[in-house]
Amino acid sequence: MSENNETTRKKLGDKVRKAREKARLTQAEVAEKAGINSSYYAQIERGEVNLSVDKLQSIAKVLKIKSLDIV
Repeated sequence: MSENNETTRKKLGDKVRKAREKARLTQAEVAEKAGINSSYYAQIERGEVNLSVDKLQSIAKVLKIKSLDIV
């Protein structure tokens, strides 16, 4: 795994977490509304998984932000 990819995933996860906290939602709430397993969602916030565009769009919709705002 490339260090650049890991850094990118961590930055994206941090942005998702901050947007979720701003929306005052729990990880479980976002995961449920986005149709994502809650443990997978937690991995996204920790930057541990590669996030598909479809999942990113689902999360952005729940958080009421543009997906490009968190990329």
